[in-house]
Amino acid sequence: MNVAFLVNDLQLSGGVGVVVEHARQVGRHGIDATLVLARERDDPDWRFRGLGDVEVLSLGEARTRSWDVAIATWWETTSALLELDAARRAYFVQSLEDRFYRPDDPQRLGAALTHDLPLQVITEARWIAETLEELRDQRVLLVRNGISKDVFAAPAELPVRLHGPLRIVVEGNPHVWFKGVGEALASVRQMREPHHLTVVTAARDLDADEIVGPLSHEEMAALYARSDVVLKLSRVEGMFGPPLEGMHCGATCVVTAVTGAEEYVEHGRNGLVVDWDDPRGTSRALDLLARDRALLHSLRLGALATARSWPSWEQAGTMMAAALREVARRPAPDAGPAFAAALSDVRAAIEAQALVVSQRDRLRYRVAPLERLDRVVERRPLRWLLAPLRRVWRRVRPS
Repeated sequence: MNVAFLVNDLQLSGGVGVVVEHARQVGRHGIDATLVLARERDDPDWRFRGLGDVEVLSLGEARTRSWDVAIATWWETTSALLELDAARRAYFVQSLEDRFYRPDDPQRLGAALTHDLPLQVITEARWIAETLEELRDQRVLLVRNGISKDVFAAPAELPVRLHGPLRIVVEGNPHVWFKGVGEALASVRQMREPHHLTVVTAARDLDADEIVGPLSHEEMAALYARSDVVLKLSRVEGMFGPPLEGMHCGATCVVTAVTGAEEYVEHGRNGLVVDWDDPRGTSRALDLLARDRALLHSLRLGALATARSWPSWEQAGTMMAAALREVARRPAPDAGPAFAAALSDVRAAIEAQALVVSQRDRLRYRVAPLERLDRVVERRPLRWLLAPLRRVWRRVRPS
């Protein structure tokens, strides 16, 4: 059985790393897996662990072969599925990717529409499976991500850390709005207890005790092992991997109730779940862990117990191989309902956009007199008389 995993690129990201690992692992189960680049390479490849064990083809090269299963792994790769000669086509959904875009971003609609395509679906998190089963009336195959147990290795003994600052790790790109890195840094700044903050990012203009990265998996594991808490305040996640990696190395976590956290985070047992948009409340939770070392140790022990029950990549590969064989066995989904759903979603999107435009036009009509007043204020001697009103208007006027 041969399978083509379609990826946009092989740059450093959690999602691509998951695909590479699955492609590598299913080879142990008699499946010939190949990575197919859905677009031309315009950046150097990131050398994921095990990538050398997997064949990588361009889309043009993949078109010359026949495939038992072709599987998209990101919404932009779904269009390339139709270009391959494949007996079955599937979609590996790692998140509902329209949520990565703001409401006025046109790519949001493009990502959402891919979930209407007549494709078999495999996903990595229960919340995604339940959501898509409601939307599609089709059973979704669930394959949880594994963890590299040899890299993110559990310590033989968990030392009690009674002294020293609370060592906190924040990971993520501060320029990606849904990662919550800025909120995490703001929360740490409000702490009263001694602490040490390490931020893992390529950016360097941040307020932290230490900024490192990008790091290899081995380097991340070493950082987690000497840390107490993984702080992650994301607004959008699929599987939510970093806190789980930290748990394997003996760290607990402080997280928002983002999708994916419910897969393994239990408040008060292996971590703490904090409210959205509450930097003061988050800082108080961190201060509590810094003061109450018994609670900190209890949560770290709970995190290790959770980690020991989580599947390795070898176990996850077994499940992915079974899922791919199930995709090959099932009949292809009926295209009729899929096209009807897609057309319905397009119409809903058009109506929603028309409403936004209508509201914007009404707002502009209402503020037109104020805009004229703003121009009048520029003329002396009225400028100094109307300056206070002008300042208020500049704060409230639409962009």
